[in-house]
Amino acid sequence: MPQHIRSAWFKTLGTLALILSTALVLGLIAGHAWMALALTSLGVLAWHYWRLRRVLQRLTARQRWEPAHSNGAWNELDRLLYRSQAEMRARKRRLLDMLRTYRAAAAALPDAVVVVDRNSQRVQWFNEAAGSLLGLLYPGDLGVSVVERLQPLPLAHWLAAGRNAEPMLDAASPLDPDMRLNLRLIPYSDDYWLLVARDVSKLLRLEQVRRDFVANVSHELRTPLTVVHGYLDMLDPEDFPDSGPMLVEMRKQSQRMAQLVEDLLTLSRLESQEDIGEEHVAMAPMLATLRREAEAYSQGRHTIEVKDEAGCDLLGSNKELHSAFSNLVTNAVRYTPAGGTVTVTFARERDGAELAVRDSGYGIPASHLPRITERFYRVSSSRSRESGGTGLGLSIVKHVLGLHQARLEIESEVGKGSEFSCHFGNARVIARDSAAPLSRSA
Repeated sequence: MPQHIRSAWFKTLGTLALILSTALVLGLIAGHAWMALALTSLGVLAWHYWRLRRVLQRLTARQRWEPAHSNGAWNELDRLLYRSQAEMRARKRRLLDMLRTYRAAAAALPDAVVVVDRNSQRVQWFNEAAGSLLGLLYPGDLGVSVVERLQPLPLAHWLAAGRNAEPMLDAASPLDPDMRLNLRLIPYSDDYWLLVARDVSKLLRLEQVRRDFVANVSHELRTPLTVVHGYLDMLDPEDFPDSGPMLVEMRKQSQRMAQLVEDLLTLSRLESQEDIGEEHVAMAPMLATLRREAEAYSQGRHTIEVKDEAGCDLLGSNKELHSAFSNLVTNAVRYTPAGGTVTVTFARERDGAELAVRDSGYGIPASHLPRITERFYRVSSSRSRESGGTGLGLSIVKHVLGLHQARLEIESEVGKGSEFSCHFGNARVIARDSAAPLSRSA
């Protein structure tokens, strides 16, 4: 117990003892000692109850406490309550200052921020940018359903995914159809979601300019490269003994440049394509073609194995799927040393079908796997250039599979090889020699 509290307590007890002693002496003089002591005790008790009632009333009424200037237990209690109220007011001021700071920061953000109740999916709070990007109005839109208020945005199914919700890319703003938004859902507590919307209209326009530029430049380069390559083919290195090695290298590099241009044009076409054909892609002839291409590219240096275990076909674009599968098989042969094995397996899986290309090549370090499908990304630049790769093959594969609502999975271990698997949903699987989709139980 602190010294000042101990001192106040002893002073209160001393005062009480003095009052009772005085009452006892006066009672002895008057001849009614016990009556005087009892009445005085009752008076002291009543006074303490009165002080207790006063404290309870002031606490109930939340009155502001005034500091006491004398000593005693009750005065010390007044000082403690005063100090507690002062500290609480200071904490409230700090919390209010922090809240104002956070709100000012949220209001200054260029992105729209909306706090949504997870259970009712109603708007709890939003910043100023939510007005210009989503059309929310204060205070009328507080407490309304975010799904109904932000129509025609498809939010119902998206919000139902909760923590598993992927970012919603390129969604039109309900305020301006020409404004494109990127929406993210952040579950930051058990009760609330944070809906963040960003204006990506400018980025999408720049991306479209980039795509148009690449497509136009690639298209313009195709003709002169074809002419140059044609003239180089007309020149026989044996007719130019001194320049023969240079002609061979020029042919090789012009062919590589032509392939790069073709891949760029293919990628530009895939990026601008919104849907894919609904052709019956016969997988038996497809796998036979992949075998022939792999054997021709390998020239007998590798063991090529093709396994057709699915007994079904796919629904999509025969041309695009062949391009994707051929890229995977060619890469597997290209990055597998002589004497290695490349295995192509087409099999059913519970929710669809899978085409997997397995090699016994160099393998890919785990740090490179997240970026391996980016355009022009190379694990080893020198090895890719020596083997003739353009750095666009896996990017093409990713876009083709995306158009088929399929996904690419990559597993690799350095020194042991890699496996690239294409997973197709059940809607893309059809019975062999049929145009009807297979049922899930097939």
